[in-house]
This record gives sequence, C-alpha cells and structure tokens, in this order.
Amino acid sequence: MKTNELRAKSNDELSKELHDLLKAQFGLRMQLATQQLTNTSQMKRVRRDIARVRTLLKEKSAK
Repeated sequence: MKTNELRAKSNDELSKELHDLLKAQFGLRMQLATQQLTNTSQMKRVRRDIARVRTLLKEKSAK
C-alpha cells in the first residue's frame, strides 16, 4: 500500500484499514504457526503497512 493512498484517507478510513491489517496479521501468524504459510514475505509487508497507518494516524491527530 502506498503512503500517498493512505494520506488521502480520513481518520475513520485509516482506523478501519488498521483494523483490517491487524486481522490479516493475526491470520498470517496462525498460518505460520500451523505451517500453512508459504509466502512468508506477506508478514513483513503487513507489518510495514500497519506501521504506516499508525504513523499517519499519529500525524493527523497531532495537527
């Protein structure tokens, strides 16, 4: 997910995006634990997207 796309979203949309990403991360962790995850790079991508969304939420709340 690109940062420019995230910046265009409102706080409510970012919160929903964060919630969806956290659910996806949980699902990936469960797949990893049960050895069903074949593409482990998804974990890194989701983790970075979560960090991006949290950073933008903090930036918007500081304004």
